Amino acid sequence: MSTRARSLADDLRGRSPEELAALLVARPDLARPTPADLTTLAARATTRSSVQRALDGLDLALLQTLEVVCVLGAAQLGDIAAALGEARRSPRVTELIDQLCDLALCWRSPEGYRAARTVQEVIGAPAGLGPDSEDAPTGEPLTQALQGLGPRARAILDALTWGPPVGVLPAGGSGDHAMREAGEQLLQRHLLHPTDESHVLLPRQVALHLREGQVHRQPELEPPVPDDPALDTDLVDATAGGRAAQLLEQAGELLDEWGTRPARVLRTGGLAVRDLARVATLLETTTAEAAWLVEVLHAAGLLGADTSPDPAWMPTGDADDWAELPAGQRWAVLANAWHRMVAAPSLVGSADGSGKVNALSTQTSWPFGRQRRQDVLAALASLPPGTAPAADFLGDLLRWRHPIRMTRSADPGVQVVLREADWAGLTGRGALSTAAHGILTGDPAAAGQQMDAHIPEAVEHVLVQADLTAVAPGRLDGPARSVMRLLGEVESRGGATVHRITEAGIRRALDLGWSADRVLSEVSSISRTGVPQPLEYLVRDVARRHGVARVGSVGSYVRSDDAALLDRVLADRGVALLQLRRIAPTVLVSPVPATTVLDVLREGQYGPVAEGTDGGMTLVSLQDHRAPRRSTTPTRVSTVDAETARRIVEVMVGAESTRPRGGNGLPAATDPVVTSALLREAAAERLPVWIGYADEVGGIQRLLLRPTAVEQGRVRGTVADQDAPRTFLLHRISGVAAAD
Repeated sequence: MSTRARSLADDLRGRSPEELAALLVARPDLARPTPADLTTLAARATTRSSVQRALDGLDLALLQTLEVVCVLGAAQLGDIAAALGEARRSPRVTELIDQLCDLALCWRSPEGYRAARTVQEVIGAPAGLGPDSEDAPTGEPLTQALQGLGPRARAILDALTWGPPVGVLPAGGSGDHAMREAGEQLLQRHLLHPTDESHVLLPRQVALHLREGQVHRQPELEPPVPDDPALDTDLVDATAGGRAAQLLEQAGELLDEWGTRPARVLRTGGLAVRDLARVATLLETTTAEAAWLVEVLHAAGLLGADTSPDPAWMPTGDADDWAELPAGQRWAVLANAWHRMVAAPSLVGSADGSGKVNALSTQTSWPFGRQRRQDVLAALASLPPGTAPAADFLGDLLRWRHPIRMTRSADPGVQVVLREADWAGLTGRGALSTAAHGILTGDPAAAGQQMDAHIPEAVEHVLVQADLTAVAPGRLDGPARSVMRLLGEVESRGGATVHRITEAGIRRALDLGWSADRVLSEVSSISRTGVPQPLEYLVRDVARRHGVARVGSVGSYVRSDDAALLDRVLADRGVALLQLRRIAPTVLVSPVPATTVLDVLREGQYGPVAEGTDGGMTLVSLQDHRAPRRSTTPTRVSTVDAETARRIVEVMVGAESTRPRGGNGLPAATDPVVTSALLREAAAERLPVWIGYADEVGGIQRLLLRPTAVEQGRVRGTVADQDAPRTFLLHRISGVAAAD
């Protein structure tokens, strides 16, 4: 890198290809689109938007160092270190300055290190210091001006010393005459500078004197260090693996439930509060965790809405492929979806302008939530393995790592992210798991392989008891999971899941065409305790009564040889919505579709079956509803890898060496961004430049311009030796070149 440069552009031209590639990797927005040459790169690096992005990524040590450079102007390393309270040859300060130069936020001039011009504009008041004032005293006159001040005048200076540098003096008729007089005394001694009738500014020279040469009250060049002892990483990974297994079980159960009984989509989009409560009840969890789970499944492309006139939320075709993956890879899909999704499930239930936010609605979208999630996890990853910090410490660490970004939110949201990271199986006992690092570095496949070793193995058997319960001593998989999903209902969860085999479950199997013998055979194949006699009695009794009533279409009809059964149906108020009427001792008819009659009578425990047009029993399959596959477009995050950066640098360096200088003495055509940046730099440095300017008839004039201001799409300045200022439209300027 060049050690003596007139500008940032010169500094960049003196850098090696490796240094330029490192700049593009660190500031990927500079590479999109590919800069035409190094001049374009320098101009783009000094735009407000790019500088703001770069400042957002600085930690407190880098930001404070940059503020010192802005305050001191052209400064040597020793002066910068002294202003930070460090030794003049501090290796830490040298390291920080080198990083800022690598980011093109600083550059080396012959007089010392300088901050890029736009950096000073974006930062505004560095370290709470106002601008210099021409009439403010310095040196011995300043010391004398500070002598003899009263306590109120001192109080005013103390309040403004460490910023903000602007204060308000009491109005003349406010009654606080003493404070007003103290302010007037400071104004008379030029220790304060008036900005309007009631506001005053503490000049930078005075503030630095009051700070005794220190730019910051408390320089923080090192991150906070946790006091908590590190946990054993094997314990952390085992805990995270258990939580990952629970996540897979919950996800599978919800996909099965909505595959059979989809939840309707609200007319305004999203999931109804009642349906969310049903999910929470089904999974025996809170509505907050239920909302988080459905949002993660949707982000992973495993849930979607179908395209019917009355759409419903149901699994997509990708859910079937996902179910066939190994456990670790299934977890990685969900964990990666949570890490990258823009939805913020914590917003569900909160109030917005039109009511409360529903899960799966557009109101849950909050891109800053993803950034906050990634910031918190990156902060966890920066700590020693096994560290489980308190939320307050993690908040302090985040404010050190991202001081600008965190000032935009009073609450860094640490508690929410830690809670969701635990649900996702990325943490165990508050510490980041080993597998989580693969998710954070964009390698979910490796993360899944690591997590495979920590997810407890699934079991494929149950222990059927005489009280009609079946205990699964772990996470069920394979045929055992399918059989228990069909025949049983989950009664309790924990280290072991308890299923209860019910009449409704047995009827579901019979509706599929299973015989009583097949039901008993399937249970026997997965039970380590055989088939208890009470279960065999129940299965055969339900099978004997199954199909006694038959349903067809009229609207629909109900037929049964048991007239007493139909008497009970007609007397049952629970099925009154079917509007049943008797047309024969053994026949009832209804205007309601047959499918609805079947569902209502089954809920009433009457055990009906569907009847076809030939009078035979129609087998009703438990249809797995599926929504169309969704293309989960990955979130666009501007990144540039080393190889891409190397190729872009080759293009820029080659273009710089062959850059046209313009014909007929005209400046070569420049990109609009470059044009604006070069003119701003010339205005700040008070340097003349050659411009090509299109006149009203389309001709290009070559003018020597001394720009004074660039704003609102115009540049003001004087041309050649003329004194009268002129205004030029930026979009008419074809090119800009330095006037040598």
